[in-house]
Amino acid sequence: MRIAFLVAPEGVEQVELTEPWKAASDGGHEPVLVSTASGKIQAFNHLDKADTFPVDEVVGETSAAGFGALVLPGGVANPDFLRMDEKAVAFVKEFFEDGKPVAAICHAPWTLVEADVVRGRELTSWPSLRTDIRNAGGTWVDEQVKICDHGSNKLVTSRKPDDLKAFCDAFLHVFAGEAG
Repeated sequence: MRIAFLVAPEGVEQVELTEPWKAASDGGHEPVLVSTASGKIQAFNHLDKADTFPVDEVVGETSAAGFGALVLPGGVANPDFLRMDEKAVAFVKEFFEDGKPVAAICHAPWTLVEADVVRGRELTSWPSLRTDIRNAGGTWVDEQVKICDHGSNKLVTSRKPDDLKAFCDAFLHVFAGEAG
């Protein structure tokens, strides 16, 4: 399965990109780095610059039709940049409209809020997003990983980097079920 990893040109939390990427690759999937601009993205270790990664595809030049699933890594700045980009928000919304599974960790649900896809859904995130999720019609829970199938697709969410193992295991399980 081709899996889109959507990130902004800068601000993604590196471990929330690299650990799920490795899990997807090790699981036999094809991870694809999608961003709002071509070139390279700048990852961060919290507030410090980390590594750069080459962009494979650009939103606006690709669509959800070319992918089986979507992963949204976190970082504070990353989803804030994405939710301000109309093409990125539309790309995310396509996965929900097409019934394709989505996984989001940490601050990444901010982009889901902007895409207006959390209404009636149960999800978790970094605790500071709790009010945003509730105001957008979602139910926020404080759990290591939450799988929600109350909607057009399956949504996997986790709170923070400490939840990465559970997050990766859960989204791989959900994505495998969707591939069959």
